[in-house]
Amino acid sequence: MAKSAITIKDVAREANVSVATVSRALNGHDNVAAPVRALVLEVAKRLRYSPHAAARSLSSRSTQTVGLVLPDLYGEFFSELMRGIDGVASAHRRHLLVSSYHGEQKQQGAVLQAMRGRVDGLLVLSPFAGDPDFLIDNLPPALPTVLINTPLAEEHYPVFSIDDHAGALAMTRHLLDAGHRRIAFIAGPVHNHDAQQRLHGFRAAMAAFDGKVEAIELPGNFDEASGHQAGLALLARPSLPDAVFAANDMMALGCLYAFSQAGVKVPAQVALAGYDDIPLARFVHPALTTMQVSIAELGERAMLQLVQMIDSAQAQTAPAVTLVPTLVVRDSTAACDLPAPGDRPG
Repeated sequence: MAKSAITIKDVAREANVSVATVSRALNGHDNVAAPVRALVLEVAKRLRYSPHAAARSLSSRSTQTVGLVLPDLYGEFFSELMRGIDGVASAHRRHLLVSSYHGEQKQQGAVLQAMRGRVDGLLVLSPFAGDPDFLIDNLPPALPTVLINTPLAEEHYPVFSIDDHAGALAMTRHLLDAGHRRIAFIAGPVHNHDAQQRLHGFRAAMAAFDGKVEAIELPGNFDEASGHQAGLALLARPSLPDAVFAANDMMALGCLYAFSQAGVKVPAQVALAGYDDIPLARFVHPALTTMQVSIAELGERAMLQLVQMIDSAQAQTAPAVTLVPTLVVRDSTAACDLPAPGDRPG
């Protein structure tokens, strides 16, 4: 015969206290004397009592769960973002309910709707959230929600993002200032907000030279395979560019592999740079020049804001927070002779 599950009443009986006292002690309420709390915790541990999550949710109207909706779960960017989010969630005793929608608007709408009633708040990374109707149609207005790296047409939700335009501008200027004049750019997904901003930053920096440079743009998809394909496309051209700037590190590493297979030396024959500063970037050979984005910090700050909103039940309006990337120069880029002053942008 199976042994029946230990209940909160069993803990109360063993500790010789009320059920209400056990509940307050286990939930960390302040109005429980320290010796009583210690006794309840000891008894609960000895009896191997596990609170029933569903019952707790009904009594407190809280699920102690936060929803995280991402376009994808693959790649070091998302793993770093989740590392930052999970650290804060764990510190505040929140569970994470994670889902991806693979870049499809209809599927993301379904994912957001499926979160209703299951979570106390949402973290959303979405290229579709710039459309207010999309959020109105798919999110309960009272549900605390924080957006990450999202174009937004209104200020109803707090937004935590990275200044990708400024980051790409800084990287391209670094390559130009090193003397490189034919620069290839491996772009990210067409409908991705980060990718669009990085492409615009690259174009703005190149345009400042007023036709004295050559820009080569290739498609990419933020993964190693598309970076490798772009590298092969560059190798098939009559001549290599002076430098390649990939819109993220994963594509840069794929391109580096294509060059290595072909015997092309980086940076002796062509300089190569990426974006994001994923952990692997410093350990490849040559170590990758990149824009350092505090991805984990982005997740930490967004999650902390959401926890504060849930705990205080405050209005969702909050100032946007933008993190500025930092240029990290490593061995994969090399300076050649600097251009004459007249060739440099003003």
